[in-house]
Amino acid sequence: MPLPKRRHSNARTRKRRSHHALTIPGLAECSNCHEQKLPHRVCSSCGYYGGREIVKREEV
Repeated sequence: MPLPKRRHSNARTRKRRSHHALTIPGLAECSNCHEQKLPHRVCSSCGYYGGREIVKREEV
């Protein structure tokens, strides 16, 4: 199995790793309860998606 002839420099390694940072997901507002939720997903607080109730939630 081939091995690298020279080690990679720190700059080269860090340039490659510059794209590995975590990003904050974009949030959208629920049209029913106005809570923050991930886009294109059912709202976890009220259970609505696209103006329709998808998941039945009990009011506490």
